[in-house]
Amino acid sequence: MRKSEVLAAEAVTCLNKALNHLKDIWEEIGIPEDQRLQRTNVVKNHVKGLLDMMIQEEESMRKRLITSIQACRAEMETLCLELQLPIFEEEKGISMLQQEKNMRTQVGVLTKEKANRMQQLKILLEQDQDLCDILCSMPYGIAADSVPSVEQLESFQQHIQNQNEEKARRHAEFKALKKQIILYMEELDHIPETSIEKDVLCEDEDSFCLSRENITSLKLLICQLEERKAENEATCENHREKIQQLWDRLQVPQEEREAFNEHMVSSKKRNLEALRSEVQRLEELKLLNIHNVTDAIRSEIAVLWEKCFFSTEQRQAFTPYFSEDFTEELLSQHDAEIQRMKQHYEDHKELFDGVHQWEENWRHFQELEKKATDPTRFTNRGGNLLKEEKQRSELQKHLPKLEKKLKSEIEAWEGEHGREFLVNGQKFLQYVEEQWELYQIEKEREKQERHLKKSKQTEEDMLYGTIIRTPTKRRFLGTPTPNKSRKVSNLSLFERVVLRRRNSAPPVLCSNLLSYFNQFNATSSSSSATPNSTMRCAFGGTVCRSPVPRLPLSANKVSAARTPGGAKPPHPPSKGCNKENEVQPKGTPLACPSHYSINSVASTYSEFVRDLSKASNTKNQHGVLNSTITNF
Repeated sequence: MRKSEVLAAEAVTCLNKALNHLKDIWEEIGIPEDQRLQRTNVVKNHVKGLLDMMIQEEESMRKRLITSIQACRAEMETLCLELQLPIFEEEKGISMLQQEKNMRTQVGVLTKEKANRMQQLKILLEQDQDLCDILCSMPYGIAADSVPSVEQLESFQQHIQNQNEEKARRHAEFKALKKQIILYMEELDHIPETSIEKDVLCEDEDSFCLSRENITSLKLLICQLEERKAENEATCENHREKIQQLWDRLQVPQEEREAFNEHMVSSKKRNLEALRSEVQRLEELKLLNIHNVTDAIRSEIAVLWEKCFFSTEQRQAFTPYFSEDFTEELLSQHDAEIQRMKQHYEDHKELFDGVHQWEENWRHFQELEKKATDPTRFTNRGGNLLKEEKQRSELQKHLPKLEKKLKSEIEAWEGEHGREFLVNGQKFLQYVEEQWELYQIEKEREKQERHLKKSKQTEEDMLYGTIIRTPTKRRFLGTPTPNKSRKVSNLSLFERVVLRRRNSAPPVLCSNLLSYFNQFNATSSSSSATPNSTMRCAFGGTVCRSPVPRLPLSANKVSAARTPGGAKPPHPPSKGCNKENEVQPKGTPLACPSHYSINSVASTYSEFVRDLSKASNTKNQHGVLNSTITNF
């Protein structure tokens, strides 16, 4: 059952309930039967009137739909006939409302189609009339008040297109003929006489009738003018071709060419003389500048060779590049070569740009690597050290990615062209591997150079001593110097050498030095040692004294700077203690104590150096002096 029927049944039920309810109310009130009848009649009339009004409205709508359907059907039939379309077939089994809607929609579509066709026809007729006036042709045979079919419109449009092409062809031909006629008249100093000659020289080109007769007349006029100037034209044309060729060869500036333009278009007598003079001048100039012109082209070729990564063999294949016989033929060969190179570069520009990008990144990476090994890089306080390290890390990651990308592109290119893509005469990947190998070799060479330099410095330090050059922070004024730092910084040259060369000296010499310092420390253990005369032995934890006598740090200070009353007398050294540190008179060398062995240690620093050199040269059986040992 439809929903509308259900609603109708519900309406009847509601009406019955309402009537029953009214009946109950009337009985409860006690309304007499005659009044009940009247009241029931009022309800019936009211409901009946409402329903009749609704029925009337719906019936009116049905009539309007029928009228609209009939009107749309008639209009649609007329439009189909005008538009030359088949009659619209109505759908069966649909409601009247849907039928009216479909027909109204179809009528709107057909009306719009008719308006479009009429508008197109109007535009095409206007264009056709304009073309007929210009080309002096007959108009297209179609009525302006009839609705054209699709085929008629397409045919009309094709006709207009053909007419436009014909107009463009005739107009181009007319312009060319007009240009020639004007040139001929100027060269011959001819004054227009006939009407067609005057029309040609008219500035308004659109006003000229492009009929076939007029075009034929213009061609005939040109033939007449050509006959009159044939003798001068042949000679002048030869000179013009020669001049144009020489201009291109000598790269004559455009300003000079424009200054001579008046003679390049005329064939008068004065123009002929000017052309002869110009040819002679350019021939002389060519002989003088052919060397410079060829060199300029060679410079451009060399730049293109670099951009295209040509190898030496590929460059030498162009033998005219190395020729010293500067002739016109050589110049022509160079012109052809530079055109070929430009085309080659443009055809493979993307690949060449990728290789150039790789080379730039590679060069930048090498520069950053070089800066990373520069000892002076730590003196920079502008933040460049961290920035350069970051750039180097990024390039180290980016280079393999770029190589992989170029590899895929080159493989695709080689598959497409059937030949290898060469960079400096070799395959790109081989070229990249070679660059990485050269980079590793250079890195190893620098490492060996540093190693040899360090070994040489070690030997020199062993022979002549070394000076600690470690930079330290500047202390604030008034800051006391710790004893430990004073111990290290005030060691004697002898003590520094022992500290730095404890692993590079022969074992026998090391044992002798150890024995000497232990015995020396035992003899001076009872004395009051100053902080400047002690150090931690390089061979163990024993505190040793320097074998070279020197004054304490207090002796270096100026006595005038001390307070007279505050100065204390120096502590008198005990007899028999620190005899080794006593200053010998007259600068005589310090003698070895009687209880020391001659082979234990050298009595002075000079003897120590001599023994150390002798041990290094003879390479005794207890050990070999290796200047490259750096691990303590």
